[in-house]
Amino acid sequence: MSTISGVQTPAEPEHPALRPVPLRAIWKDVRRGGPLELLDRLAREEPGRIAQLRLGPFRPLLVTHPDHLRHVLRDRADNYPRGAAMWSALGRLTGDGIGGEGPQWHASRQILQSAFSGAHLRQMSGAMLDGITAGTDELVERAAAGPVDAGTEMTRLVQRVIDPVFFGDLIPDGEGDRLGESIATAMGSLLWRMALPFVPHAVPLPGDLAFWRATRTVRRILQPLLAEARRHPVPEHSVITKLMRGTGADGRPLTDQQIVDDIVALFVAGSESSAIALTWVWVALAEHPEVLGRVREEVDRVIGDGGLRRDHVRELTYTRMVLREVLRIYSVGWAVPRMATDDDVLGDVPVRAGTTLVISPYLTHRLPEFWPDPLRFDPLRFTRERSRTRDPLAYLPFGDGVHQCLGEAFFLEEATLVVAELVRRCDIAVADPVRPKLSLTVQPRQPVRLRVTPRA
Repeated sequence: MSTISGVQTPAEPEHPALRPVPLRAIWKDVRRGGPLELLDRLAREEPGRIAQLRLGPFRPLLVTHPDHLRHVLRDRADNYPRGAAMWSALGRLTGDGIGGEGPQWHASRQILQSAFSGAHLRQMSGAMLDGITAGTDELVERAAAGPVDAGTEMTRLVQRVIDPVFFGDLIPDGEGDRLGESIATAMGSLLWRMALPFVPHAVPLPGDLAFWRATRTVRRILQPLLAEARRHPVPEHSVITKLMRGTGADGRPLTDQQIVDDIVALFVAGSESSAIALTWVWVALAEHPEVLGRVREEVDRVIGDGGLRRDHVRELTYTRMVLREVLRIYSVGWAVPRMATDDDVLGDVPVRAGTTLVISPYLTHRLPEFWPDPLRFDPLRFTRERSRTRDPLAYLPFGDGVHQCLGEAFFLEEATLVVAELVRRCDIAVADPVRPKLSLTVQPRQPVRLRVTPRA
């Protein structure tokens, strides 16, 4: 085994169960259509087989089949912690608490679990609904002047919700847009660091300068929240209060730096990923007008002329299925790395200690074995009957195992109500064709411009 700049590169022999993907083939796909071209080809050819991406000295294993995912995420999760390229790069923004791994991650997760409980969401439902209604009012007003950018508007809407629900309305007025732009820039600047993990951080790569500038901006906006919360106590339910009263892995109160790191990590997960997912909702509905018509019929029937209520979520069953299908097709978190700490066998493939494994929901969500005609947009894949008979690890937009996203229930509730309120009040069209691209997430290649007009 050799080591290059801290990255172990096991020199395993060719194994018949392993599909090698040589560098020249990878480079050919990337030159033709970017990293997404490579993923789409792998989805078509030998789906579900463990592949080895031969990126020079870095040779990660691509793991997509539910049988293999169960081994990595559940049965032997202790052997496959975070610690690969993405987490090393992302940790420079989110720290080693809820955005990291190990004892401090566990301590932060324990502190924050109650903030995502059903009881807390019920308690804060009024603030959520007020945020959605006010955010929709503002969007409609801005859209009167012409097409609006979906990414910007969905970020604003999401922040309208998460600020009062989790942070006690502490985000400074006028800073929401700058915060959203900076988080998006930081997340979009990490692809080279993921692809070349053996390059030391002291060696500049494309995107590094934009990442550092964006990270500084995020912290300059969010750090004062903690000082303000200490001067003027915020509500008991707020995340900041829970963190200020929580203890770390050493049993001591969290330091200011640890609290700020967790606030940043929650904003990255709560605003960036949610806004991208909601942006893809409008792309999908524009491309499938029959689906939009059925969503509108359901929303009009369930909500009618009354105001939005939290209990509407249970009745908006087709709208929720649309959201789940959007998350299947446009897997926002397309790659989730892990690193083997000890030698193991995955299926029939030997895995040496130090090997990076890349779990790809994007590819898992395209396995024909579980998703017939996988590229077809079909919300009815998520009826209760069909979901019950499908392997649960064939669908993992929120991850699985000990690191499963705490905010899954919150996002689905928030997103269902956002879509329902906008569909109820507005006609929404996408001005231009949209194609996806890969960065740290699956994002639109160009801005998604929405034409938004109030319904008669």
